[in-house]
Amino acid sequence: MSSVRGPLGSVRREPGTTFGAPGDGVGMDTRRALLDALEDGPVSGPDLAEALGVSRAAVWKAVEALREEGFVVESTGEGYVAPASPGYSAAGIEFELDAPYAVEYHERLSSTNDRARELATAGAADVAVVADEQTGSRGRLDREWVAPSGGVWVSIVARPAVSPARAPLFTLAAAVAVADACREAGVDAHIKWPNDVLVGSDDAAEAEPDRSAATGRGGRKLAGILTEMEGEADRVSWIVVGIGVNADIDAAALPADATSLRAEVGADPDTDARSGNRSESGGEVDRRRIAATLLERFAALTGTDDGLDRILPAWRERSSTLGRRVRVETATGPVVGTAVDVESPGALVIETDEGRTRVHAGDCEPLRDADD
Repeated sequence: MSSVRGPLGSVRREPGTTFGAPGDGVGMDTRRALLDALEDGPVSGPDLAEALGVSRAAVWKAVEALREEGFVVESTGEGYVAPASPGYSAAGIEFELDAPYAVEYHERLSSTNDRARELATAGAADVAVVADEQTGSRGRLDREWVAPSGGVWVSIVARPAVSPARAPLFTLAAAVAVADACREAGVDAHIKWPNDVLVGSDDAAEAEPDRSAATGRGGRKLAGILTEMEGEADRVSWIVVGIGVNADIDAAALPADATSLRAEVGADPDTDARSGNRSESGGEVDRRRIAATLLERFAALTGTDDGLDRILPAWRERSSTLGRRVRVETATGPVVGTAVDVESPGALVIETDEGRTRVHAGDCEPLRDADD
């Protein structure tokens, strides 16, 4: 199943979508207005039709469409009752979303980045492609990325008015957004340069051998980011920022150096299959809220010049790389020293025995004293 919002809030029907076609009175705006109208208590169908300026049949269709999207709208003797929790779907993620993105949702997709590139090439902007499961996802350097059902797999299409030299800032902004979303979910996430979002440390992994080993990464991996761009010498045509968060996933299904939000908060595996939001003991993994939070935070950091200026300070505050001795494998060989700063547009500044050097790309590994 896929759900697609069309231009200017209109809705087009495609095979498998749960949205109404233009002119049927069941557009995204109608559904949003219906949900808003139900916030203060039960409302009857005739009253909703009058308040929204649509037919009673259109109200019924809107309610059914919301139910298909995972919103549990109940019918009572007093009227329709607002759902307690939206589902993990296009409408669910967009519900109360404070960010300018239309959401295209798929139950299963080969790669959200591939789909986002298709949309970008066709001229789309401000779209978030979301999938419950990816079957052909990849990480940096075309490494395999495990993306089963239960994760937050999203790729954002943006057309920022920036030069290609500033494009790496969008990767750092995504890392900040993901770290904040994980922290809001109750997990103390941190960022390893340039874009890995981790929890814990190598020392913690050694102290808790039953947990996923960190294997020198600097912690257990919660999320990763893959950014792709097309542009000219002086301007970016489009940027696709792919984000993968191990959210509601059994850690046993992940690589040994990875973990999930479910594992870190101790969530119960029982779930409402329609809502996609798990009940738990000791924590909660609400994928809809995680996706919305990271989209909102990313938009706040990248939508204005002032926001772009805040990216580096925000990244530094959440970094676990700065202040540590590191080894960075680069195309010209390893660089070893103490990471002291990150400079625009994302270069890691390392204090080596020969002086300071700036690294723009490479695999960063934290070092212990014994590794020097």
